[in-house]
Amino acid sequence: MTDAIVQSPENVTLLGAGAVASGDLSMALELAPVLVAADGGADTALKAGVMPAAVIGDFDSVSAATRAAVPPERQHRIAEQETTDFDKCLARICAPLVLGLGFLGARLDHELAALSGLLRAPGTRCILIGTADIAFLVPPQLSLRLAVGMRLSLFPFGAVRGESQGLEWPIDGLELAPGGRIGTSNRVSAPLVRLRTDTPALVAILPRAALADVAGALPG
Repeated sequence: MTDAIVQSPENVTLLGAGAVASGDLSMALELAPVLVAADGGADTALKAGVMPAAVIGDFDSVSAATRAAVPPERQHRIAEQETTDFDKCLARICAPLVLGLGFLGARLDHELAALSGLLRAPGTRCILIGTADIAFLVPPQLSLRLAVGMRLSLFPFGAVRGESQGLEWPIDGLELAPGGRIGTSNRVSAPLVRLRTDTPALVAILPRAALADVAGALPG
Protein backbone atom coordinates (compact mmCIF):
# COMPACT_ATOMS: atom_id res chain seq x y z
CA MET A 1 0.00 0.00 0.00
CA THR A 2 1.09 3.56 -0.70
CA ASP A 3 2.40 5.36 2.39
CA ALA A 4 -0.56 6.65 4.36
CA ILE A 5 -1.28 10.37 4.49
CA VAL A 6 -4.08 9.96 7.03
CA GLN A 7 -3.53 7.52 9.88
CA SER A 8 -6.43 7.55 12.28
CA PRO A 9 -7.59 5.31 15.14
CA GLU A 10 -11.09 6.67 14.43
CA ASN A 11 -13.31 5.99 11.43
CA VAL A 12 -12.92 8.34 8.46
CA THR A 13 -15.60 10.04 6.37
CA LEU A 14 -14.33 10.43 2.81
CA LEU A 15 -16.18 13.18 0.96
CA GLY A 16 -16.26 13.18 -2.83
CA ALA A 17 -17.28 15.92 -5.23
CA GLY A 18 -20.67 14.39 -6.09
CA ALA A 19 -24.02 15.47 -4.70
CA VAL A 20 -24.49 14.96 -0.96
CA ALA A 21 -28.01 15.12 0.46
CA SER A 22 -28.78 17.54 3.25
CA GLY A 23 -27.87 16.05 6.61
CA ASP A 24 -25.82 13.18 5.19
CA LEU A 25 -22.47 14.69 6.12
CA SER A 26 -23.50 15.16 9.75
CA MET A 27 -24.87 11.61 9.81
CA ALA A 28 -21.63 10.17 8.45
CA LEU A 29 -19.47 12.21 10.84
CA GLU A 30 -21.33 10.72 13.79
CA LEU A 31 -20.05 7.28 12.76
CA ALA A 32 -16.76 8.44 11.24
CA PRO A 33 -15.66 11.75 12.82
CA VAL A 34 -12.44 12.35 10.83
CA LEU A 35 -13.17 14.11 7.53
CA VAL A 36 -11.01 13.65 4.44
CA ALA A 37 -11.95 15.31 1.16
CA ALA A 38 -11.30 13.84 -2.27
CA ASP A 39 -10.37 16.82 -4.46
CA GLY A 40 -13.56 18.84 -5.09
CA GLY A 41 -15.20 17.28 -2.05
CA ALA A 42 -13.31 19.95 -0.12
CA ASP A 43 -15.67 22.56 -1.59
CA THR A 44 -18.66 20.65 -0.18
CA ALA A 45 -16.93 20.33 3.20
CA LEU A 46 -16.27 24.06 3.55
CA LYS A 47 -19.80 24.94 2.40
CA ALA A 48 -21.03 22.71 5.23
CA GLY A 49 -18.74 24.51 7.67
CA VAL A 50 -16.35 21.59 8.22
CA MET A 51 -12.59 21.85 7.65
CA PRO A 52 -11.19 18.56 6.31
CA ALA A 53 -8.23 16.96 8.02
CA ALA A 54 -6.77 16.36 4.57
CA VAL A 55 -7.56 17.03 0.92
CA ILE A 56 -6.23 14.37 -1.45
CA GLY A 57 -6.46 14.24 -5.25
CA ASP A 58 -5.14 15.60 -8.51
CA PHE A 59 -6.77 18.98 -7.70
CA ASP A 60 -8.52 19.35 -11.05
CA SER A 61 -11.90 20.14 -9.46
CA VAL A 62 -11.26 21.84 -6.10
CA SER A 63 -11.84 25.58 -6.32
CA ALA A 64 -9.15 28.20 -5.88
CA ALA A 65 -11.11 29.72 -3.01
CA THR A 66 -11.14 26.43 -1.15
CA ARG A 67 -7.43 25.86 -1.74
CA ALA A 68 -6.78 29.31 -0.28
CA ALA A 69 -8.88 28.48 2.78
CA VAL A 70 -7.44 25.05 3.55
CA PRO A 71 -4.07 25.10 5.35
CA PRO A 72 -1.31 24.09 2.88
CA GLU A 73 -0.12 21.25 5.10
CA ARG A 74 -3.54 19.62 4.71
CA GLN A 75 -3.40 19.68 0.90
CA HIS A 76 -1.93 16.59 -0.77
CA ARG A 77 -1.81 16.80 -4.55
CA ILE A 78 -1.25 13.49 -6.34
CA ALA A 79 -0.62 14.46 -9.95
CA GLU A 80 -0.72 11.06 -11.67
CA GLN A 81 -3.76 10.35 -13.85
CA GLU A 82 -3.71 6.54 -13.77
CA THR A 83 -6.06 6.36 -10.79
CA THR A 84 -9.20 8.20 -9.69
CA ASP A 85 -9.30 10.58 -6.74
CA PHE A 86 -11.23 7.88 -4.86
CA ASP A 87 -8.40 5.40 -5.52
CA LYS A 88 -5.80 7.95 -4.44
CA CYS A 89 -7.62 8.49 -1.16
CA LEU A 90 -8.27 4.84 -0.29
CA ALA A 91 -4.60 4.05 -0.92
CA ARG A 92 -3.53 6.74 1.53
CA ILE A 93 -6.01 6.38 4.39
CA CYS A 94 -5.30 4.01 7.25
CA ALA A 95 -8.37 3.82 9.50
CA PRO A 96 -10.70 1.18 10.97
CA LEU A 97 -13.50 2.10 8.53
CA VAL A 98 -14.05 4.57 5.68
CA LEU A 99 -17.51 5.93 4.87
CA GLY A 100 -17.65 7.36 1.35
CA LEU A 101 -20.08 10.19 0.55
CA GLY A 102 -20.45 11.92 -2.81
CA PHE A 103 -19.41 8.91 -4.90
CA LEU A 104 -22.78 7.26 -5.63
CA GLY A 105 -25.43 8.84 -7.81
CA ALA A 106 -25.36 11.89 -10.08
CA ARG A 107 -22.96 10.60 -12.80
CA LEU A 108 -23.11 6.92 -13.65
CA ASP A 109 -19.50 6.82 -14.89
CA HIS A 110 -18.24 8.21 -11.57
CA GLU A 111 -20.44 5.75 -9.68
CA LEU A 112 -19.09 2.77 -11.63
CA ALA A 113 -15.53 4.02 -11.13
CA ALA A 114 -16.06 4.18 -7.36
CA LEU A 115 -17.59 0.71 -7.20
CA SER A 116 -14.68 -0.59 -9.26
CA GLY A 117 -12.29 1.19 -6.91
CA LEU A 118 -13.55 -0.91 -4.00
CA LEU A 119 -11.99 -3.95 -5.70
CA ARG A 120 -8.62 -2.24 -5.96
CA ALA A 121 -8.50 -1.71 -2.19
CA PRO A 122 -9.72 -5.04 -0.81
CA GLY A 123 -7.87 -4.52 2.45
CA THR A 124 -9.75 -1.30 3.26
CA ARG A 125 -13.12 -1.46 5.00
CA CYS A 126 -15.14 1.03 2.99
CA ILE A 127 -18.87 1.62 2.70
CA LEU A 128 -20.18 3.92 -0.01
CA ILE A 129 -23.34 5.81 0.95
CA GLY A 130 -25.88 6.96 -1.64
CA THR A 131 -29.29 8.56 -1.43
CA ALA A 132 -31.14 5.26 -1.04
CA ASP A 133 -28.45 2.57 -0.85
CA ILE A 134 -25.08 1.61 0.56
CA ALA A 135 -22.48 -0.49 -1.24
CA PHE A 136 -19.37 -2.32 -0.09
CA LEU A 137 -16.99 -5.06 -1.18
CA VAL A 138 -17.92 -8.40 0.35
CA PRO A 139 -14.94 -9.77 2.33
CA PRO A 140 -13.99 -13.48 2.21
CA GLN A 141 -16.31 -14.15 5.16
CA LEU A 142 -19.10 -11.97 6.48
CA SER A 143 -21.92 -12.36 9.00
CA LEU A 144 -24.70 -9.77 9.08
CA ARG A 145 -27.78 -9.42 11.26
CA LEU A 146 -30.46 -7.89 9.08
CA ALA A 147 -34.24 -7.52 8.96
CA VAL A 148 -35.99 -10.42 7.27
CA GLY A 149 -37.32 -9.29 3.90
CA MET A 150 -34.65 -6.63 3.39
CA ARG A 151 -33.29 -6.32 -0.14
CA LEU A 152 -29.72 -7.55 -0.48
CA SER A 153 -28.25 -7.34 -3.96
CA LEU A 154 -24.94 -8.92 -4.94
CA PHE A 155 -23.22 -7.69 -8.09
CA PRO A 156 -20.05 -9.38 -9.37
CA PHE A 157 -17.32 -7.21 -10.87
CA GLY A 158 -15.43 -10.35 -11.88
CA ALA A 159 -15.87 -14.11 -11.84
CA VAL A 160 -16.59 -15.17 -8.26
CA ARG A 161 -18.03 -18.17 -6.46
CA GLY A 162 -19.54 -18.08 -3.02
CA GLU A 163 -21.77 -19.60 -0.40
CA SER A 164 -24.62 -18.05 1.52
CA GLN A 165 -26.98 -18.61 4.40
CA GLY A 166 -30.03 -16.52 5.15
CA LEU A 167 -30.79 -15.47 1.58
CA GLU A 168 -34.02 -16.29 -0.21
CA TRP A 169 -32.01 -17.36 -3.27
CA PRO A 170 -28.71 -18.96 -2.13
CA ILE A 171 -25.57 -18.47 -4.22
CA ASP A 172 -24.01 -21.83 -3.33
CA GLY A 173 -22.50 -23.58 -6.34
CA LEU A 174 -23.05 -20.62 -8.66
CA GLU A 175 -20.40 -18.78 -10.62
CA LEU A 176 -21.32 -15.11 -10.72
CA ALA A 177 -19.88 -12.83 -13.41
CA PRO A 178 -20.68 -9.37 -14.87
CA GLY A 179 -21.73 -10.81 -18.23
CA GLY A 180 -23.33 -13.92 -16.77
CA ARG A 181 -25.32 -14.74 -13.67
CA ILE A 182 -25.62 -11.88 -11.19
CA GLY A 183 -27.25 -11.70 -7.77
CA THR A 184 -29.32 -8.53 -7.69
CA SER A 185 -32.72 -8.21 -5.99
CA ASN A 186 -32.10 -11.02 -3.51
CA ARG A 187 -33.79 -10.86 -0.12
CA VAL A 188 -32.92 -11.65 3.48
CA SER A 189 -34.77 -14.80 4.63
CA ALA A 190 -33.31 -15.21 8.15
CA PRO A 191 -32.07 -12.76 10.81
CA LEU A 192 -28.46 -13.87 10.31
CA VAL A 193 -26.93 -13.73 6.84
CA ARG A 194 -23.59 -15.42 6.19
CA LEU A 195 -21.56 -14.93 3.01
CA ARG A 196 -18.34 -16.53 1.82
CA THR A 197 -16.52 -15.67 -1.41
CA ASP A 198 -13.47 -17.13 -3.11
CA THR A 199 -12.20 -13.84 -4.49
CA PRO A 200 -12.79 -10.14 -3.64
CA ALA A 201 -14.99 -9.28 -6.62
CA LEU A 202 -18.52 -9.17 -5.20
CA VAL A 203 -20.18 -5.89 -4.23
CA ALA A 204 -23.16 -5.93 -1.87
CA ILE A 205 -25.88 -3.29 -2.19
CA LEU A 206 -28.36 -2.77 0.63
CA PRO A 207 -30.80 -0.08 1.78
CA ARG A 208 -29.30 2.73 3.86
CA ALA A 209 -31.18 1.39 6.87
CA ALA A 210 -28.52 -1.34 7.08
CA LEU A 211 -25.60 1.09 7.45
CA ALA A 212 -25.01 0.71 11.19
CA ASP A 213 -25.34 -3.09 11.00
CA VAL A 214 -22.88 -3.35 8.12
CA ALA A 215 -20.42 -0.91 9.71
CA GLY A 216 -20.35 -3.00 12.86
CA ALA A 217 -20.04 -6.33 11.05
CA LEU A 218 -17.32 -5.75 8.45
CA PRO A 219 -14.18 -7.54 9.66
CA GLY A 220 -11.18 -5.36 10.44
